[in-house]
Amino acid sequence: MSRIRSKDTKPEITVRKLLHSMGYRFRLHRKDLPGRPDIVLPKYKKVILVHGCFWHGHHCKLASKPKSNAGYWSEKILKNRERDARNLEALRAAGWDVLELWECDVRKGEGLETILRNFLPKEPKEDLAFAPVA
Repeated sequence: MSRIRSKDTKPEITVRKLLHSMGYRFRLHRKDLPGRPDIVLPKYKKVILVHGCFWHGHHCKLASKPKSNAGYWSEKILKNRERDARNLEALRAAGWDVLELWECDVRKGEGLETILRNFLPKEPKEDLAFAPVA
């Protein structure tokens, strides 16, 4: 269990690399926001949460229930889902747009760029610090 990462997971890094290649800049795990979201795009007031299917109780084959200590894991995953719902509600109440991505969808990779493009503005805003001088 000590080797399980809560940050910088493979699906999260995949999404970050794709966002960066699309020209978007972001912040990671902002402590001042509910739930410390994985990816925060403050310019656009948007947040991307990359959930692991097992840990957040998704209904797919990656989220199979363990056979040993089933009571513990059922309760833990239920609490994780309840916490996710509270954090999602708090983020939306604070005016943030939230996109939840699941590990299984990121692994497939099909349509991930389209999902991100539909969620984010068409063109990333230019950073004035790097704008060409006329």
